[in-house]
Amino acid sequence: MRAAVFHGVGEKLTIEDRQRPVAEEGQLVVRVAFVGICGSDIHATEKSLVPLEPGTVLGHEFAGEVVESGSAEWQVGNRVIGVPLQECDECRPLGQCKEGIGILCAKSRIIGMSAAVPGAYAEYVRLGARHALRVPEGISLRTATLTEPLAVGAHAVRLAGSLYGRKVLVIGAGPIGLAVIAFAHLAGASRIVVSEIDPTRRERAAGFGATLRLGPSSEPIGVALNRSNDGAPDVIFECVGAPGLLRECMDLAPVHGRIVVVGVNRSEDVILPRVAIRKELSVQFVLGYQREDFALVLDMLATGRIDPEGMITNVIGFAELPDMFERLRRPNPDAKVLIDPSR
Repeated sequence: MRAAVFHGVGEKLTIEDRQRPVAEEGQLVVRVAFVGICGSDIHATEKSLVPLEPGTVLGHEFAGEVVESGSAEWQVGNRVIGVPLQECDECRPLGQCKEGIGILCAKSRIIGMSAAVPGAYAEYVRLGARHALRVPEGISLRTATLTEPLAVGAHAVRLAGSLYGRKVLVIGAGPIGLAVIAFAHLAGASRIVVSEIDPTRRERAAGFGATLRLGPSSEPIGVALNRSNDGAPDVIFECVGAPGLLRECMDLAPVHGRIVVVGVNRSEDVILPRVAIRKELSVQFVLGYQREDFALVLDMLATGRIDPEGMITNVIGFAELPDMFERLRRPNPDAKVLIDPSR
């Protein structure tokens, strides 16, 4: 099968022939219909204190069709998405983390984030049957591919507590920011302000529920909020992960405000704890999702309560992937770029 392989920092992905995976007991082999390029994939291939292993096949946002099953609950032809997780050797026979913490367990591996657990930048991917979820009728596999990034937003909003009637600020309108906006809207937020540097991304946020869109490069966020009479947001979602943003969120938050840190800052940062202490701020860090978040997203898609198609800005084949992957390292107006391995 064809697969896109990472070999080292500063090198482009290469399209290579790889052995097709085989479904052992409790596993599925899925023909990949679409797989999304995630910001985590981009960051993982950059210089880091925890470098990605050469030989890794990336890709953890995928949807496809079962072509081989090692589980009685799944048949060839079933349409599927998966929670992209593989437990440690001790828990794998159980089919799930015995501690019940899933992605938070340091021994778990995310599919597509190590050479030992190949991801879906390939024609086929192997998935634990207990991590698979059926794609309901009426949802295309193209749309179902967005379940993973939407689950990140759903998880962040769930851990933020009640948003009913609250004023919300979302920093960043990439795919995760858009997912947070969509679920904050569904959760009953009265106002959703988005701060985003790129004008195309900023305007796209309106289709997901943003009521006010700010360009932080033109004026400070606090100044813009005061000018709009929105005032300080009750809850702030930081969806970028750049150094300095957490401190800015603390400055913007009101007394007893809440900050939810969704973006992954991979470097050291500096905050002024006194600011948070004087306001008695609550700061919630979130990571990924649980299976229930995937199930919620699928239900929302099936019932038409969320339409994420506007998140997809490009669909490419393997031939275009290496150059597109490098382009996405730089500031760009794209949201979600999907790979179609059949091209």
